[in-house]
Formats: sequence, structure tokens, C-alpha cells
Amino acid sequence: MKNLLVAQSGGPSAAINATLCGVIEKGLSDKNIDKVYGAQNGIMGILAERIIELNSLLSDPQSLQLLCQTPSSALGSCRMKLSPWEESAFEFEKIISVFRKYHIGYFIYIGGNDSMDTVQKLATYCRLHNINDICIMGAPKTIDNDLMETDHCPGFGSAAKYIATTFSEIACDCNVYALPAVTIVEVMGRDAGWLTASSVLGRINGGAAPDLIYVCEKPFSVDRFLEDVRDKLAEKHAVIVAVSEGIKNENGEYITECLQNRTTDAFGHKILAGAARFLEEVVRQEIGCKVRSVELNLMQRCASHVASAADIYESRLLGMAAADYAITGETGKMAVIKRISTKPYRFEIGFVEIEKIANKVKTIPLDWINQEGNDVTQEMIEYLFPLIQGELPCTYENGVPVHFRIPTAK
Repeated sequence: MKNLLVAQSGGPSAAINATLCGVIEKGLSDKNIDKVYGAQNGIMGILAERIIELNSLLSDPQSLQLLCQTPSSALGSCRMKLSPWEESAFEFEKIISVFRKYHIGYFIYIGGNDSMDTVQKLATYCRLHNINDICIMGAPKTIDNDLMETDHCPGFGSAAKYIATTFSEIACDCNVYALPAVTIVEVMGRDAGWLTASSVLGRINGGAAPDLIYVCEKPFSVDRFLEDVRDKLAEKHAVIVAVSEGIKNENGEYITECLQNRTTDAFGHKILAGAARFLEEVVRQEIGCKVRSVELNLMQRCASHVASAADIYESRLLGMAAADYAITGETGKMAVIKRISTKPYRFEIGFVEIEKIANKVKTIPLDWINQEGNDVTQEMIEYLFPLIQGELPCTYENGVPVHFRIPTAK
């Protein structure tokens, strides 16, 4: 009998453990699988042989349910880019040797765009080297919602629910004073503004916030931004702005680049921060009213206490589907969500060749952004609405939520 290996990679989310749960459930229940292993810290953990058996740890439904409500990556994560195997085959040979040692026939990698790069490279290496007894599948994860070929990504719905909730609560706080004030809230999103756009859901119960929404798909003009803020201040005393961390000017430069030189991560992405702080100073100098900036930061991806039940349900199904598809002998693909209808909301799970996904970015359709570039359209609201529905029961002890912890591999 063969064994199944699962690992997590990239930025954590409130739903990535639900996908892990789905993979484990399928592995434990399938008669063709002997053991289910987890690699700690993604592909780095495989290279370092940080492998842990999960059968006994997660054999009961209570543990699996607790895992589903636990934020972040229970197996740990990494941001490691495999070298092209044509240049150096060492990493690939090491990975295959570890697979052989643990009798791994199926490997499921849960992650975002950069993780799918790893899936593509490994699957291609196996195919070209006639390694036909190891199946490699991708299971999507990213709060940025920027993976191609899937209607939306696991983790995005919960992050969107948190952002919508937070904006509605920020509005309650900001509206208590009579003095003019501007609050600028920075939302994650380097090259795609899906998360920032989700702030619009803060209005669905009758609220007005955010008053202005700036996503990174359209060029950002500081002068136009100041005009927009002045216009809103003429209408109301408290103005709340949502802004993507990755907004760029007409030359394609991040507006924060004038603040300091930015370093890059292992995949060559610029490390961003400071868009809201930059705009705070602009408003203070040019308008002169009370102004503050807020960076939601890590809370967007770890707020499991306000997770979307729809998101957790779909994430778990995707994990099961990815594992099931690999066990049938498929490889080099990613499980995806295909939306059948919005009203009522219906979906199905499909599978797409990893080459169509890896190293590509899905951005917001431009016709879902208003002409002025300071808001989103009704089409965006209708797309987002089903993804934040439902609340999960949360197990508490001593007044705070309980989380599942996987021990470190020896």
C-alpha cells in the first residue's frame, strides 16, 4: 500500500487547515492508503525530513473539527522557491528519495501561486524522468484570491468576512465625533485588489463605510485621491477609505517606493507596507484635518473567530477532492471551484492543469471597478456576497478559543 503526504506553504489563512482536514479525512478513509504523513514547513520540511505521521493524531472527528477552526498553518509553512531542475537536480532528487523512504505515492501541496510553482516543477520533473508512481496535486489557498482558473480561493471568503466586519465596526467608532476626520485603512493585496474590494460588504446592512475604495488594478493618483476626500468631507464629517497595499501610480510604481528602498522576498516580490501611512501624511499636509491610518496586517488572515462557514466548508471539500483525484492516478493539476450560479449560489469542484495556474495572477475585472477608480460595482458585491455566508461554532476554554496543535517532528 502507498502512503499520502500533505504539506502547507505560503501565507497562512483561517481556512488552510480546513483544506488540510479534507486531505487527511480522505487519506484516513481510503482503503488504498496506509499512512497519512504531514511535512512540517512545506517543501523545506520534506528536504529536511521533518515528517510526522498524522493517523493517530487526527483519527477522531472532534480533533478534525478543532483543526478546522484553528487559524494559520498547523503543519507550519515556508516561502521557498525550488531551483529549475535543469540547473540543479539536487533538491528534486532529495525530495524523491524522501518520498521513496516513506513510501509516498501521493503528495498534496496546499498553497497559493508560488506553491503551485512548486507543484508544477515537481510534477514536470517526475513526468520527464518517468516517475509514474508518485502523483502530485495542488490544493489552492490564498486570501489574495488571485489564483487563475478558480472562481475564488479558500481563505478569501473568511478574510473578506473579517474585513467587512472590521470596516463596519470602524465606522461605528469614527462616527462618534463631530470634527472632520479621515481614516485610511490599508488592506493586503500586492497585485490584486480582491481583499480591498471586499470592504464594500461593510455597507450591506445599511452602513456607508468605506466611503472610498482604491484597488491596485487601476492607476492611483494622489491629486485625484485628495479631490475625492475633499468631496466626501463636504458631505460628512467622518470619511473612511479602503486602500490596497499595492496601489501604483500611472508609471506602475508603488506609491510607497518614495518612502524607502524595499527589499524582496524569495520569489522576487517587493515587500510592501506603508500605503496608508503615506496617504495619512498627504492628507495631514494638504487638507489639514484629523487623520489616522490603520493597517489590518496579519489579522486579515488569522481571524478564525469570524470565519465564513461557506469558506470552511468549500476548503474542506477541496482538500478531499485533491486527495481523491491524486489517489485515482491523476497528477500535475489543481483542484478548483467552478461557480454554476450566484442566485442561488451553486458550485462544483473541477481540476485544471497546473501550467494554467502557476506564476499567473487573476486580477479584478476592470468593469467591476467604477469609472472614477474610487469604488467597486454591484457585480463585485454579488460575486462576494455568497462567500461570506454563515458562522462556525467555536470551541472556547477559559474565555478564549481553543486551537489544535500538531507536535514538532522529531
